[in-house]
Amino acid sequence: MRRYSLLFFVLTVWAWTLNGEGAGEEGVEAPEEATPGPPSDELLEEDDILVLTQHNFGRALQEHRYLLVEFYAPWCGHCRALAPEYAKAASLLKNESSELKLAKVDGPAEKELAEEFGVTGYPALKFFKDGNRSQPVEFTGPREAEGIVRWLKRRLGPSATRLETEAEAAQFIDSQDIVIVGFFKDLQDEDVAGFLAIAEDAVDLTFGLTDRPELFQKYDLSRDTVVLFKKFDEGRADFPVDEELGLDQADLTHFLVVHSMHLVTEFNSQTSSKIFEARILNHLLLFINQTLSPHRELLKGFQEAAPAFRGEILFVVVDVAGENDHVLQYFGMNATDAPTLRLINVETTKKYVPGAGGEITAASVSAFCRDVLSGKVKPHLRSQEIPADWDQKPVKVLVGKNFEEVAFDASKNVFVKFYAPWCTHCKEMAQTWEDLAEKYKDREDIVIAELDSTANELEAFAIRGFPTLKYFPAGPDRKVIEYKSSRDLETFSKFLDNGGVLPEPEPKEPEVPLPEAGANDSKDHKDEL
Repeated sequence: MRRYSLLFFVLTVWAWTLNGEGAGEEGVEAPEEATPGPPSDELLEEDDILVLTQHNFGRALQEHRYLLVEFYAPWCGHCRALAPEYAKAASLLKNESSELKLAKVDGPAEKELAEEFGVTGYPALKFFKDGNRSQPVEFTGPREAEGIVRWLKRRLGPSATRLETEAEAAQFIDSQDIVIVGFFKDLQDEDVAGFLAIAEDAVDLTFGLTDRPELFQKYDLSRDTVVLFKKFDEGRADFPVDEELGLDQADLTHFLVVHSMHLVTEFNSQTSSKIFEARILNHLLLFINQTLSPHRELLKGFQEAAPAFRGEILFVVVDVAGENDHVLQYFGMNATDAPTLRLINVETTKKYVPGAGGEITAASVSAFCRDVLSGKVKPHLRSQEIPADWDQKPVKVLVGKNFEEVAFDASKNVFVKFYAPWCTHCKEMAQTWEDLAEKYKDREDIVIAELDSTANELEAFAIRGFPTLKYFPAGPDRKVIEYKSSRDLETFSKFLDNGGVLPEPEPKEPEVPLPEAGANDSKDHKDEL
């Protein structure tokens, strides 16, 4: 056995020596490790998208005249949703042999780049032109492949088509359901630059431009005017340019949004984004079953009422026989409630309901709209019934009907969790909230409560995210403090024990690291301090 062990040892040493891994008299010395050089500025791609870091960002700007850069975070849900569309856009541009190039930066990993370009949220898309690193343009276009490409192409070519003749104008106006033509007597005027800037961003609309006197005459214009031509509703809408103040870009943008919408828009997956992007705060919804003839007949009166409220109220039709259960659920309705009306202010989320039993006619719809706008109709607030045992457990159960009485009780400090049953974050903190209530259940002056905000609405304020935590201190002032700190038992307890304010952390003595051996002690301590 000893002979075999010795033989194995000799063969092993021999093998190490042949491979240069041994350390014998005749052995080959292992090569020294190479000293790492500077980080590479090589440009690598994933799915036709450049992967950028602080080391190759400058090179990318030098080699690509037009570069759209997405700053993303690996954990960001919106970034993951954008990823396939962004890759598709990169592929479309590659297939066209375009000068345009897409790139991406992992923001949390490349903090210096994120800080340099003011990235505070993800995804953030910025467009760089001609290597200009100091003034990138914020991407404002759609976040789907074709929309991304359209937005970028507007940055390269003319954003509006020049129209010279009546034939060109007529063909251009007939080419799309909606076209916008800027009639300007002087194309060098600064108003034209403002018009073209809007055209660059409004990639879903088609823009034209002319200074020809015969076209002014053809379309009955005597002054600079932006005209929206459309193949529906009234057919045309004019935006005269103020002769003294000039073209107001914000006003024109709002005008285009309002007048490019149909007077009555049917709610579906294709129109929902336009409805919410219209920046019209009041939406009037007509809930009908489109498969029923009596319901369809109500559309005529609804449409007749709409023109008087254009720009003030957006008229929307919701088909309860379609895939709109989520809309019904949001309003606390069933399909059997149709036909009916609801008006909502999308900024305050306040909802309004017409009086029971009234018919839906042009006159009744108009009257309802006027009454809401004038404040005659009070918001409709949903509420569950008060549970019989709402105050029997450590966590008190609030609903719309008992919220005011409990939350604004002048003798109590009330800490409320506003939640949604489907909210993951709410579920994660549920046990902590129970533990908090258990801890303070014997305190007469502290109430720990919760309210399901998907089933109960409040007049005092709207809840826009979940979970939302609010503290209502005792006293007659109806004061409300929103809690925005850590959601753990210790921090919650400090907050409550300190009267609704988190105590300031105690200052710590600065730590001074020990100097390295052999260093000058005095000098090192001064540097660290």
